[in-house]
Amino acid sequence: MPRRQLPFFENVTILDAGAEGKAVARVNEMVVFVPFCVPGDVVDIQVISKRKSYCEGKAIKFHHYSELRVEPFCTHFGTCGGCRWQNLSYEQQLLFKQKQIDDHFTRIGKFAFPAIRPILPSPLTTGYRNKLEYTFSDRRWLNADDMAMPEDQRQSNGLGFHIPTLFDRVLDISHCYHQPEPSNAIRLAVRDFTLQKGWSFYNPRSHKGFMRNLLIRNTLSGDWMVIVVFAYDAPDEITELMTFIAEGFPQITSLIYVINTKQNDVITDQEMLLWKGEPYITEFMEAPVEGGRKLQFRIGPVSFFQTNPLQAFHLYKTAFDLAGFKGDELVYDLYCGTGTITNFVAPYVKKAVGVEYVPAAIDDAHVNSSLNQIENTVYYAGDLAKVLDAGFVLQNGRPDIIITDPPRSGMHENVVKQILQIEPAKVVYVSCNPATQARDIALMMEKYEVAAVQPVDMFPHTHHVENVVLLTIR
Repeated sequence: MPRRQLPFFENVTILDAGAEGKAVARVNEMVVFVPFCVPGDVVDIQVISKRKSYCEGKAIKFHHYSELRVEPFCTHFGTCGGCRWQNLSYEQQLLFKQKQIDDHFTRIGKFAFPAIRPILPSPLTTGYRNKLEYTFSDRRWLNADDMAMPEDQRQSNGLGFHIPTLFDRVLDISHCYHQPEPSNAIRLAVRDFTLQKGWSFYNPRSHKGFMRNLLIRNTLSGDWMVIVVFAYDAPDEITELMTFIAEGFPQITSLIYVINTKQNDVITDQEMLLWKGEPYITEFMEAPVEGGRKLQFRIGPVSFFQTNPLQAFHLYKTAFDLAGFKGDELVYDLYCGTGTITNFVAPYVKKAVGVEYVPAAIDDAHVNSSLNQIENTVYYAGDLAKVLDAGFVLQNGRPDIIITDPPRSGMHENVVKQILQIEPAKVVYVSCNPATQARDIALMMEKYEVAAVQPVDMFPHTHHVENVVLLTIR
Protein backbone atom coordinates (compact mmCIF):
# COMPACT_ATOMS: atom_id res chain seq x y z
CA MET A 1 0.00 0.00 0.00
CA PRO A 2 1.55 3.36 -0.95
CA ARG A 3 2.56 5.68 1.85
CA ARG A 4 0.18 8.61 2.43
CA GLN A 5 1.49 11.81 0.85
CA LEU A 6 2.40 14.42 3.46
CA PRO A 7 1.53 18.09 2.85
CA PHE A 8 3.84 20.60 1.22
CA PHE A 9 3.34 24.24 2.27
CA GLU A 10 4.60 27.18 0.22
CA ASN A 11 5.58 30.72 1.27
CA VAL A 12 5.07 30.18 4.99
CA THR A 13 6.25 32.87 7.42
CA ILE A 14 8.03 31.62 10.54
CA LEU A 15 6.30 33.24 13.53
CA ASP A 16 8.14 32.24 16.67
CA ALA A 17 10.92 30.24 18.29
CA GLY A 18 9.54 27.17 20.04
CA ALA A 19 10.24 24.00 21.97
CA GLU A 20 13.38 21.94 21.43
CA GLY A 21 14.92 24.81 19.47
CA LYS A 22 12.48 24.44 16.60
CA ALA A 23 10.85 27.43 14.94
CA VAL A 24 7.07 27.75 14.82
CA ALA A 25 4.77 28.48 11.89
CA ARG A 26 1.02 28.22 11.43
CA VAL A 27 -0.80 26.97 8.31
CA ASN A 28 -4.61 26.81 8.28
CA GLU A 29 -4.71 26.73 12.10
CA MET A 30 -2.20 23.88 12.10
CA VAL A 31 0.98 24.49 14.11
CA VAL A 32 4.12 23.50 12.20
CA PHE A 33 7.51 23.03 13.87
CA VAL A 34 10.56 23.57 11.66
CA PRO A 35 14.21 23.28 12.77
CA PHE A 36 17.00 25.72 11.85
CA CYS A 37 14.66 28.56 10.93
CA VAL A 38 14.34 32.03 12.45
CA PRO A 39 11.19 34.09 13.10
CA GLY A 40 10.66 36.24 10.02
CA ASP A 41 11.97 33.67 7.53
CA VAL A 42 9.62 32.87 4.64
CA VAL A 43 10.01 29.25 3.53
CA ASP A 44 8.53 26.30 1.70
CA ILE A 45 7.96 23.43 4.15
CA GLN A 46 7.82 19.71 3.46
CA VAL A 47 5.90 18.05 6.29
CA ILE A 48 7.72 14.94 7.51
CA SER A 49 5.48 14.02 10.46
CA LYS A 50 1.81 14.82 11.08
CA ARG A 51 -0.17 14.66 14.31
CA LYS A 52 -3.71 15.70 15.17
CA SER A 53 -2.86 19.17 16.46
CA TYR A 54 0.56 19.83 14.95
CA CYS A 55 3.05 18.62 12.40
CA GLU A 56 6.81 18.72 11.93
CA GLY A 57 8.51 19.74 8.73
CA LYS A 58 11.70 20.69 7.00
CA ALA A 59 12.46 23.96 5.23
CA ILE A 60 13.01 23.09 1.56
CA LYS A 61 13.40 26.58 0.13
CA PHE A 62 13.94 30.05 1.60
CA HIS A 63 12.08 32.90 -0.12
CA HIS A 64 13.13 35.51 2.43
CA TYR A 65 15.69 35.53 5.22
CA SER A 66 14.71 37.16 8.50
CA GLU A 67 16.45 40.32 9.66
CA LEU A 68 16.97 38.54 12.98
CA ARG A 69 19.36 36.06 11.37
CA VAL A 70 23.10 35.96 12.05
CA GLU A 71 25.73 33.72 10.48
CA PRO A 72 26.25 30.49 12.49
CA PHE A 73 29.83 30.20 13.71
CA CYS A 74 30.01 26.38 13.72
CA THR A 75 30.54 24.36 10.55
CA HIS A 76 28.38 21.58 12.02
CA PHE A 77 25.31 23.81 12.37
CA GLY A 78 22.29 22.34 10.63
CA THR A 79 23.38 18.73 11.18
CA CYS A 80 24.44 18.63 14.82
CA GLY A 81 21.53 18.61 17.26
CA GLY A 82 23.12 21.13 19.64
CA CYS A 83 23.26 24.95 19.48
CA ARG A 84 20.17 25.22 17.26
CA TRP A 85 19.82 28.95 17.88
CA GLN A 86 23.23 29.89 16.49
CA ASN A 87 21.47 31.63 13.61
CA LEU A 88 19.86 34.07 16.08
CA SER A 89 21.80 36.90 17.70
CA TYR A 90 22.42 36.30 21.40
CA GLU A 91 20.24 39.30 22.30
CA GLN A 92 17.34 37.77 20.36
CA GLN A 93 17.92 34.39 21.98
CA LEU A 94 17.48 35.98 25.40
CA LEU A 95 14.26 37.70 24.34
CA PHE A 96 12.75 34.46 23.05
CA LYS A 97 13.78 32.57 26.19
CA GLN A 98 12.08 35.18 28.34
CA LYS A 99 9.00 35.01 26.11
CA GLN A 100 9.01 31.23 26.51
CA ILE A 101 8.66 31.61 30.28
CA ASP A 102 5.88 34.17 29.92
CA ASP A 103 4.02 31.85 27.52
CA HIS A 104 4.30 28.82 29.82
CA PHE A 105 3.19 30.73 32.90
CA THR A 106 0.26 32.29 31.02
CA ARG A 107 -0.93 29.26 29.04
CA ILE A 108 -0.04 26.35 31.32
CA GLY A 109 0.01 27.96 34.76
CA LYS A 110 -2.82 30.47 34.27
CA PHE A 111 -1.79 32.20 37.51
CA ALA A 112 -0.95 35.81 38.27
CA PHE A 113 2.73 36.73 38.30
CA PRO A 114 4.71 39.98 38.41
CA ALA A 115 6.70 41.29 35.47
CA ILE A 116 9.48 38.85 34.65
CA ARG A 117 12.85 40.34 35.51
CA PRO A 118 15.31 40.75 32.61
CA ILE A 119 17.07 37.46 31.96
CA LEU A 120 20.63 37.20 33.27
CA PRO A 121 22.91 36.58 30.24
CA SER A 122 25.73 34.07 30.41
CA PRO A 123 29.20 35.64 30.90
CA LEU A 124 30.44 33.35 28.11
CA THR A 125 28.51 32.34 25.00
CA THR A 126 31.11 29.83 23.76
CA GLY A 127 33.51 27.69 25.76
CA TYR A 128 31.16 27.82 28.73
CA ARG A 129 30.65 24.09 29.31
CA ASN A 130 32.70 22.02 31.74
CA LYS A 131 31.61 18.62 30.46
CA LEU A 132 31.24 16.97 27.07
CA GLU A 133 30.57 13.34 26.19
CA TYR A 134 31.51 11.93 22.80
CA THR A 135 30.56 8.62 21.22
CA PHE A 136 32.68 6.35 19.03
CA SER A 137 30.70 4.78 16.20
CA ASP A 138 31.38 2.71 13.09
CA ARG A 139 28.32 4.39 11.51
CA ARG A 140 29.55 7.91 10.98
CA TRP A 141 27.08 10.39 9.45
CA LEU A 142 28.05 10.85 5.80
CA ASN A 143 27.69 14.28 4.20
CA ALA A 144 27.31 15.03 0.49
CA ASP A 145 31.08 14.98 -0.11
CA ASP A 146 31.34 11.57 1.57
CA MET A 147 28.51 10.16 -0.52
CA ALA A 148 30.23 11.35 -3.70
CA MET A 149 33.24 9.16 -2.91
CA PRO A 150 33.45 5.51 -3.97
CA GLU A 151 31.95 3.37 -1.21
CA ASP A 152 35.21 1.51 -0.54
CA GLN A 153 37.01 4.81 0.11
CA ARG A 154 34.58 6.20 2.70
CA GLN A 155 35.71 6.39 6.31
CA SER A 156 32.87 4.92 8.37
CA ASN A 157 34.35 5.47 11.86
CA GLY A 158 33.72 8.68 13.76
CA LEU A 159 33.90 10.27 17.20
CA GLY A 160 31.34 12.91 18.06
CA PHE A 161 27.68 13.53 18.88
CA HIS A 162 24.61 11.48 18.02
CA ILE A 163 22.54 12.75 15.11
CA PRO A 164 19.09 13.80 16.41
CA THR A 165 16.55 10.92 16.29
CA LEU A 166 19.22 8.51 14.96
CA PHE A 167 20.67 6.61 17.92
CA ASP A 168 23.13 4.65 15.77
CA ARG A 169 24.58 7.55 13.74
CA VAL A 170 27.32 9.86 15.01
CA LEU A 171 28.44 13.17 13.56
CA ASP A 172 32.24 13.21 13.52
CA ILE A 173 33.13 16.53 15.15
CA SER A 174 36.03 18.56 13.79
CA HIS A 175 35.65 21.44 16.27
CA CYS A 176 33.19 22.01 19.12
CA TYR A 177 32.84 25.50 20.58
CA HIS A 178 31.25 24.33 23.82
CA GLN A 179 34.40 23.65 25.84
CA PRO A 180 37.76 25.48 25.97
CA GLU A 181 40.98 23.91 24.74
CA PRO A 182 42.57 21.44 24.99
CA SER A 183 39.17 19.70 24.74
CA ASN A 184 39.17 19.60 20.93
CA ALA A 185 42.85 18.67 20.81
CA ILE A 186 42.29 15.72 23.18
CA ARG A 187 39.31 14.40 21.22
CA LEU A 188 41.04 14.67 17.84
CA ALA A 189 44.23 13.09 19.15
CA VAL A 190 42.33 10.13 20.60
CA ARG A 191 40.28 9.72 17.42
CA ASP A 192 43.32 9.85 15.11
CA PHE A 193 45.36 7.52 17.32
CA THR A 194 42.64 4.85 17.41
CA LEU A 195 42.00 5.18 13.67
CA GLN A 196 45.70 4.74 12.91
CA LYS A 197 45.77 1.65 15.10
CA GLY A 198 42.80 0.23 13.22
CA TRP A 199 40.86 -0.39 16.42
CA SER A 200 37.14 -1.04 16.03
CA PHE A 201 34.58 1.61 16.92
CA TYR A 202 31.39 0.54 18.67
CA ASN A 203 28.21 -0.42 16.81
CA PRO A 204 25.07 0.13 18.96
CA ARG A 205 23.05 -2.34 16.90
CA SER A 206 25.40 -5.31 16.95
CA HIS A 207 27.05 -4.25 20.23
CA LYS A 208 30.46 -4.98 18.78
CA GLY A 209 33.52 -2.79 18.69
CA PHE A 210 36.25 -1.78 21.16
CA MET A 211 36.04 2.03 21.53
CA ARG A 212 32.81 3.31 23.12
CA ASN A 213 32.91 6.77 24.70
CA LEU A 214 35.13 9.69 25.60
CA LEU A 215 34.19 12.11 28.41
CA ILE A 216 36.05 15.36 29.04
CA ARG A 217 35.45 17.46 32.16
CA ASN A 218 37.21 20.60 33.34
CA THR A 219 37.05 23.29 36.02
CA LEU A 220 37.61 27.03 35.99
CA SER A 221 40.63 26.47 38.22
CA GLY A 222 42.38 24.47 35.48
CA ASP A 223 41.71 20.83 36.39
CA TRP A 224 41.02 18.42 33.54
CA MET A 225 39.43 14.97 33.73
CA VAL A 226 39.38 12.54 30.80
CA ILE A 227 37.43 9.27 30.91
CA VAL A 228 37.82 6.67 28.16
CA VAL A 229 35.18 3.95 27.95
CA PHE A 230 36.08 0.62 26.33
CA ALA A 231 33.64 -2.15 25.43
CA TYR A 232 35.84 -4.93 26.75
CA ASP A 233 39.13 -5.47 28.53
CA ALA A 234 42.19 -5.47 26.24
CA PRO A 235 45.13 -4.65 28.56
CA ASP A 236 47.76 -4.02 25.88
CA GLU A 237 45.62 -1.65 23.82
CA ILE A 238 44.29 0.13 26.91
CA THR A 239 47.83 0.66 28.20
CA GLU A 240 48.92 1.98 24.81
CA LEU A 241 46.10 4.54 24.54
CA MET A 242 46.16 5.71 28.16
CA THR A 243 49.93 6.18 28.02
CA PHE A 244 49.54 8.16 24.78
CA ILE A 245 46.94 10.46 26.36
CA ALA A 246 48.92 10.96 29.58
CA GLU A 247 52.14 11.82 27.76
CA GLY A 248 50.48 13.99 25.14
CA PHE A 249 48.39 16.05 27.57
CA PRO A 250 50.24 16.58 30.85
CA GLN A 251 47.61 19.14 31.93
CA ILE A 252 45.17 16.27 32.57
CA THR A 253 44.88 15.97 36.35
CA SER A 254 42.52 12.99 36.40
CA LEU A 255 42.81 10.24 33.77
CA ILE A 256 40.34 7.38 34.13
CA TYR A 257 39.10 4.46 32.09
CA VAL A 258 36.01 2.27 32.26
CA ILE A 259 35.29 -1.16 30.82
CA ASN A 260 31.59 -1.21 29.98
CA THR A 261 30.39 -4.55 28.66
CA LYS A 262 26.70 -3.66 28.93
CA GLN A 263 24.48 -2.80 25.99
CA ASN A 264 23.85 0.76 27.20
CA ASP A 265 26.25 3.68 27.69
CA VAL A 266 25.43 4.38 31.34
CA ILE A 267 28.61 4.17 33.42
CA THR A 268 27.32 5.30 36.82
CA ASP A 269 27.21 1.64 37.87
CA GLN A 270 30.66 0.79 36.49
CA GLU A 271 34.08 0.73 38.17
CA MET A 272 36.17 3.84 37.57
CA LEU A 273 39.78 2.73 36.99
CA LEU A 274 42.24 5.53 37.77
CA TRP A 275 45.22 5.67 35.41
CA LYS A 276 46.83 8.95 36.47
CA GLY A 277 46.29 11.75 38.97
CA GLU A 278 43.36 12.16 41.35
CA PRO A 279 39.96 10.42 41.05
CA TYR A 280 38.28 13.84 41.02
CA ILE A 281 38.64 17.46 39.93
CA THR A 282 37.88 20.48 42.11
CA GLU A 283 35.79 23.53 41.28
CA PHE A 284 35.76 26.76 43.27
CA MET A 285 32.89 29.20 43.62
CA GLU A 286 32.63 32.65 45.16
CA ALA A 287 30.53 33.13 48.30
CA PRO A 288 27.07 34.72 47.90
CA VAL A 289 27.97 37.61 50.20
CA GLU A 290 30.93 39.97 50.10
CA GLY A 291 33.71 38.80 52.37
CA GLY A 292 32.32 35.27 52.58
CA ARG A 293 34.56 32.26 52.27
CA LYS A 294 35.00 30.83 48.78
CA LEU A 295 33.48 27.36 48.34
CA GLN A 296 35.05 24.31 46.75
CA PHE A 297 33.31 21.32 45.23
CA ARG A 298 34.89 17.97 44.49
CA ILE A 299 33.64 16.51 41.20
CA GLY A 300 34.02 12.78 40.53
CA PRO A 301 33.64 11.00 37.18
CA VAL A 302 29.85 10.70 37.51
CA SER A 303 29.15 13.61 39.88
CA PHE A 304 26.63 16.21 38.81
CA PHE A 305 27.75 19.83 38.63
CA GLN A 306 26.16 22.65 36.65
CA THR A 307 27.76 22.53 33.21
CA ASN A 308 28.11 26.33 32.97
CA PRO A 309 30.16 26.99 36.14
CA LEU A 310 30.48 30.76 35.74
CA GLN A 311 26.72 31.14 35.36
CA ALA A 312 26.06 28.55 38.09
CA PHE A 313 27.22 31.14 40.61
CA HIS A 314 24.66 33.65 39.31
CA LEU A 315 21.93 30.98 39.39
CA TYR A 316 22.65 30.09 43.02
CA LYS A 317 23.14 33.75 43.95
CA THR A 318 19.69 34.48 42.48
CA ALA A 319 18.11 31.75 44.61
CA PHE A 320 20.04 33.02 47.64
CA ASP A 321 18.97 36.63 47.15
CA LEU A 322 15.30 35.79 46.52
CA ALA A 323 15.20 33.71 49.71
CA GLY A 324 16.21 36.77 51.73
CA PHE A 325 17.89 34.84 54.54
CA LYS A 326 18.18 36.49 57.95
CA GLY A 327 20.43 33.82 59.49
CA ASP A 328 18.07 31.89 61.78
CA GLU A 329 16.19 29.85 59.16
CA LEU A 330 15.77 26.11 58.84
CA VAL A 331 16.03 25.37 55.10
CA TYR A 332 15.08 22.28 53.11
CA ASP A 333 16.95 21.81 49.81
CA LEU A 334 14.88 19.37 47.74
CA TYR A 335 16.48 17.50 44.84
CA CYS A 336 19.80 18.71 46.27
CA GLY A 337 22.08 16.62 44.04
CA THR A 338 25.67 16.86 45.27
CA GLY A 339 24.77 19.59 47.73
CA THR A 340 25.87 22.61 45.72
CA ILE A 341 22.94 24.83 46.71
CA THR A 342 22.82 23.32 50.21
CA ASN A 343 26.43 24.27 50.88
CA PHE A 344 26.03 27.61 49.11
CA VAL A 345 23.35 28.74 51.59
CA ALA A 346 24.29 26.75 54.73
CA PRO A 347 26.84 29.24 56.16
CA TYR A 348 24.12 31.90 56.25
CA VAL A 349 21.26 29.95 57.89
CA LYS A 350 20.71 27.98 61.08
CA LYS A 351 20.51 24.57 59.38
CA ALA A 352 20.17 23.16 55.85
CA VAL A 353 18.62 19.76 55.10
CA GLY A 354 19.28 18.24 51.67
CA VAL A 355 17.27 15.42 50.10
CA GLU A 356 18.20 13.62 46.88
CA TYR A 357 17.12 10.42 45.12
CA VAL A 358 20.64 9.27 44.07
CA PRO A 359 22.71 7.85 46.99
CA ALA A 360 26.04 8.53 45.22
CA ALA A 361 25.12 12.22 44.94
CA ILE A 362 24.46 12.34 48.68
CA ASP A 363 27.90 10.82 49.25
CA ASP A 364 29.35 13.71 47.23
CA ALA A 365 27.24 16.19 49.21
CA HIS A 366 28.73 14.94 52.49
CA VAL A 367 32.23 15.30 51.02
CA ASN A 368 31.51 18.84 49.85
CA SER A 369 30.24 19.90 53.27
CA SER A 370 33.34 18.41 54.86
CA LEU A 371 35.66 20.12 52.34
CA ASN A 372 34.12 23.48 53.18
CA GLN A 373 34.05 22.82 56.93
CA ILE A 374 30.29 23.25 56.95
CA GLU A 375 28.76 21.49 59.95
CA ASN A 376 25.10 22.56 59.82
CA THR A 377 24.02 20.37 56.90
CA VAL A 378 22.11 17.07 57.03
CA TYR A 379 21.50 14.88 53.99
CA TYR A 380 19.04 12.13 53.15
CA ALA A 381 18.96 9.78 50.16
CA GLY A 382 15.61 8.54 48.93
CA ASP A 383 12.57 9.10 46.76
CA LEU A 384 11.27 12.55 47.73
CA ALA A 385 7.69 11.49 47.05
CA LYS A 386 8.08 8.98 49.89
CA VAL A 387 10.74 10.57 52.11
CA LEU A 388 9.14 13.98 52.52
CA ASP A 389 6.29 13.12 54.88
CA ALA A 390 5.02 14.19 58.29
CA GLY A 391 7.55 11.96 60.05
CA PHE A 392 10.43 13.58 58.17
CA VAL A 393 9.23 17.04 59.19
CA LEU A 394 8.80 15.90 62.80
CA GLN A 395 12.38 14.59 62.81
CA ASN A 396 14.04 17.57 61.10
CA GLY A 397 11.77 20.44 61.99
CA ARG A 398 9.35 22.55 59.99
CA PRO A 399 11.35 24.57 57.44
CA ASP A 400 11.05 28.32 57.15
CA ILE A 401 12.18 28.18 53.53
CA ILE A 402 12.17 25.39 50.95
CA ILE A 403 14.46 25.50 47.93
CA THR A 404 13.53 23.01 45.24
CA ASP A 405 15.52 22.26 42.07
CA PRO A 406 13.85 19.25 40.43
CA PRO A 407 14.75 17.53 37.14
CA ARG A 408 13.08 18.53 33.86
CA SER A 409 10.01 16.45 34.71
CA GLY A 410 9.32 18.77 37.66
CA MET A 411 8.18 17.83 41.15
CA HIS A 412 6.16 14.73 41.93
CA GLU A 413 2.57 15.62 42.82
CA ASN A 414 3.07 14.10 46.29
CA VAL A 415 6.01 16.48 46.88
CA VAL A 416 3.84 19.45 45.93
CA LYS A 417 1.10 18.26 48.30
CA GLN A 418 3.60 17.84 51.13
CA ILE A 419 4.99 21.35 50.61
CA LEU A 420 1.42 22.67 50.87
CA GLN A 421 0.99 20.78 54.14
CA ILE A 422 4.32 22.03 55.53
CA GLU A 423 3.48 25.64 54.65
CA PRO A 424 6.96 27.21 54.67
CA ALA A 425 6.91 30.99 54.54
CA LYS A 426 8.81 30.94 51.23
CA VAL A 427 9.47 28.49 48.43
CA VAL A 428 12.30 29.20 45.99
CA TYR A 429 11.68 27.08 42.88
CA VAL A 430 14.71 26.65 40.58
CA SER A 431 13.78 24.98 37.29
CA CYS A 432 15.40 23.94 34.02
CA ASN A 433 11.95 23.49 32.46
CA PRO A 434 9.53 26.43 32.81
CA ALA A 435 6.66 24.29 31.46
CA THR A 436 6.72 21.79 34.33
CA GLN A 437 7.54 24.63 36.72
CA ALA A 438 4.34 26.41 35.61
CA ARG A 439 2.36 23.20 36.11
CA ASP A 440 3.70 22.74 39.66
CA ILE A 441 3.24 26.38 40.70
CA ALA A 442 -0.38 26.26 39.50
CA LEU A 443 -0.98 23.47 42.04
CA MET A 444 0.39 25.68 44.81
CA MET A 445 -1.73 28.76 44.11
CA GLU A 446 -4.27 27.95 46.83
CA LYS A 447 -1.68 28.88 49.47
CA TYR A 448 1.09 30.76 47.64
CA GLU A 449 1.55 33.69 45.31
CA VAL A 450 4.37 34.41 42.87
CA ALA A 451 6.50 37.24 44.27
CA ALA A 452 9.39 37.26 41.76
CA VAL A 453 10.47 35.60 38.51
CA GLN A 454 14.14 35.66 37.46
CA PRO A 455 15.32 33.77 34.34
CA VAL A 456 19.00 32.81 34.09
CA ASP A 457 20.56 31.77 30.77
CA MET A 458 22.80 28.75 31.36
CA PHE A 459 22.99 27.46 27.78
CA PRO A 460 23.61 30.06 25.05
CA HIS A 461 22.63 29.11 21.47
CA THR A 462 20.06 26.59 22.75
CA HIS A 463 16.40 27.01 23.72
CA HIS A 464 17.09 25.87 27.29
CA VAL A 465 16.65 28.35 30.12
CA GLU A 466 16.79 28.16 33.92
CA ASN A 467 14.14 30.04 35.86
CA VAL A 468 14.01 30.97 39.54
CA VAL A 469 10.66 31.81 41.14
CA LEU A 470 10.00 33.09 44.64
CA LEU A 471 6.70 31.94 46.14
CA THR A 472 5.45 33.54 49.34
CA ILE A 473 2.64 32.22 51.52
CA ARG A 474 -0.64 34.11 51.27
